[in-house]
Amino acid sequence: QVQLVESGGGLVQPGGSLRLSCAASGSFLSINAMGWYRQAPGKERELVAHITSAGSTNYADSVKGRFTISRDNAENTVYLQMNSLKPEDTAVYYCTAGAFLRGGGYGYPYWGQGTQVTVSS
Repeated sequence: QVQLVESGGGLVQPGGSLRLSCAASGSFLSINAMGWYRQAPGKERELVAHITSAGSTNYADSVKGRFTISRDNAENTVYLQMNSLKPEDTAVYYCTAGAFLRGGGYGYPYWGQGTQVTVSS
């Protein structure tokens, strides 16, 4: 299976920046798509950004132009660069991935434990 571990969250002022990282480990042949979701207090978990194994990306309208998702396939790691942060970006951010398994199957979704991002003055 796949284990995902996020890092890089914290407290930042409005207009500031953070970079989240998520590294995949475990028993798998290769990681396929990866992405970031977030869940704010009292709200449902929502997709923030998504990146395919070939590097194609999608973003939620609310973060376009401010966030950038990228990946390092050699390290099985996905990043989320967050600029011009707003208070409404405050949430727990979760990494997700799908993977081709060594047993010949495909597993999804795998989830990280989440990392807190708080945007406040």
